[in-house]
Amino acid sequence: MSSSHSPQIPVVVLAGFLGSGKTTLLNHLLRHRAGNRIGVVVNDFGAIEIDAMTVSGQVGSTVSLGGGCLCCAVDASELDTYLETLTRPAARLDVIVIEASGLAEPQELVRMVLASDNPHIVYGGLVEVVDAAEFEATRQRHPEIDRHLAVADLVVLNKTDRAGDEECARVRQAVTDSGSTAAVVPATYGRIDPQLLFDPALRPDGAEKARQLTFEDLYLEERAEEDGDGHGAHLHTAYESVDFTSDAPMDPRRLMDFLDSRPEGLYRIKGYVDFGAGDPGNAYGVHAVGRFLRFTPRPWTRGEPKRTQLVLIGSGIDAPALRKELESCRAPRETDREGAGREAPQDAAHERAMWGVLRYVQQPADDA
Repeated sequence: MSSSHSPQIPVVVLAGFLGSGKTTLLNHLLRHRAGNRIGVVVNDFGAIEIDAMTVSGQVGSTVSLGGGCLCCAVDASELDTYLETLTRPAARLDVIVIEASGLAEPQELVRMVLASDNPHIVYGGLVEVVDAAEFEATRQRHPEIDRHLAVADLVVLNKTDRAGDEECARVRQAVTDSGSTAAVVPATYGRIDPQLLFDPALRPDGAEKARQLTFEDLYLEERAEEDGDGHGAHLHTAYESVDFTSDAPMDPRRLMDFLDSRPEGLYRIKGYVDFGAGDPGNAYGVHAVGRFLRFTPRPWTRGEPKRTQLVLIGSGIDAPALRKELESCRAPRETDREGAGREAPQDAAHERAMWGVLRYVQQPADDA
């Protein structure tokens, strides 16, 4: 029997001022979705390249984008209703992207997602797209961009081919000055690697992590090569990922110390954690984006090896240092603990240590 709840669908808020390349990035994600089914929420259908369709852009409609992807044109007041539509099991979506333009301030959309009582969604991050070449001009027209940078989880530094090193450094400094610890990734033509936002790794059913290229992938890569400007094949932005696996259980207190102080530039963490004696019956799914963190416990399945598997994604991160920090989060061996023969105090200590984890477990709805 499968786990009692379906995996929650990440909802990504995509923001950026006019001309930043936000819509180009959105269409890039739809063309290079690596087999994922995407739901898109926009203010007007005109933002999406819908092949072989004539859509008048009316609000309150849903169209199929092919390949199982769906697009809704809504206004902010209808957002909850359309999230309900997109999260129906029949839609079988893997990720939902809300384009912020015209709907609401990015912070408001983030608040709406976080405050939603829809049990099928989870916050997937605020992605702010910035035109690196026109940053200062944009800042003069829209001084609120500093506020947007401060709350962003990922900043896409777009059009770097048209900006010099000084302009790019200025944007990075603005992100730092805003107090944000967001990852900053450079891009041209909105081409970011879709795995920054969604990927098939570490599915709970143990599905393969490395997916073979499909004919669709090969066709898209070939078409990208022919797009001109010599940039077609540059789909991968400069970011780093760290894989961590441990057969030894993790110490909940040490792991929470690591998660509470995660470094600048670390954008996403996902995977499963084994807390051993802390909770021998459950694997704890981890979903972290920016400052957002959630644990989702599920029973270990029969024959499943009890181990911790994590993937960390970011930009400008020190991969060896992160791996070393995670290794130091392993629980000490029984023989290393003081009073190893006293089982009851140890159990109580484990239980107390798990309180920090349980603070980030969403309570199930009454209707389960």
